[in-house]
Amino acid sequence: MIDHHSRRRYEVRHRTAYTYSDDVTASFERAMLRPRETEHQKVLDHAIEISPEPDRLDESVDAFGNWTHYVEISTPHTELVVAKRTTVEIAWPLADLAALNTWTVESAAAFLRTAPDVDPFEHAAYTLPSTMVTLEDEVRAFAHVLLPGNRPLGEAIEAVYREIYSGFTYSQGVTSVSTTLPEVLAARAGVCQDFAHLGVACLRAVGLPARYVSGYIETTPAPGTVKLEGSDASHAWVGVLTPGGWVDLDPTNNHLADSRYIVTAWGRDYRDVSPLKGIIFTEGSGSTLTVAVDVKRLD
Repeated sequence: MIDHHSRRRYEVRHRTAYTYSDDVTASFERAMLRPRETEHQKVLDHAIEISPEPDRLDESVDAFGNWTHYVEISTPHTELVVAKRTTVEIAWPLADLAALNTWTVESAAAFLRTAPDVDPFEHAAYTLPSTMVTLEDEVRAFAHVLLPGNRPLGEAIEAVYREIYSGFTYSQGVTSVSTTLPEVLAARAGVCQDFAHLGVACLRAVGLPARYVSGYIETTPAPGTVKLEGSDASHAWVGVLTPGGWVDLDPTNNHLADSRYIVTAWGRDYRDVSPLKGIIFTEGSGSTLTVAVDVKRLD
């Protein structure tokens, strides 16, 4: 059996390019590409390159502890390229779900509401609904069938990723960044962003703080094929706070997170952690987006 929890290093390259139909005279962007340090992840090296050269490039930390860059460009341009290169070291041990079965969903949620070592801001931010993690009646109904209050907590966490994986079809093009959770439930299909939002919603609906995690995962080409340059992609999964700490789970791939997972940022939903967003000023009417991602294991 392959040990996916052993220590390893990765190099991640992520290139985003916008090509515009006419000159952009001013661009104001927020980039979230520098990975954060975590209990399981150490950032060894990181660099960002932006073309055209920014007039202003500021780095700061947001309310959730993520690195974020503010970019201003006043040079007229028809292409904007933002590229990063990162080296990280990861050692992510297997979460002990059996040990969490001493708690039920209900008792864990009650404990976390008053636990002295839980940040009240963090608890509220990750328990209340957010723009893309809404708790309509159908979302709550789905959650409560999956996570009744008397269900052992470890079993409940496993149920979230197993039931979404088995009950929904991974299909690109069925949803978009604006697709709502009721629409995902109706379609029974989506991509990692949708499944992460749904998993987060299920946990929040029963009072467990849960966050949307953005990053990357190591992928392996099919037998007999060669991995193409730029063929990887960003990924999203779920983090849930338990009395034993945070546990990360991936409904898209039907398992807990391990040392193949590289964390960039986390927040209430995708809007908090999108890699690049902003405003441009142009007379043009369209643009083309190209994204290339490479995740390469170094040892």
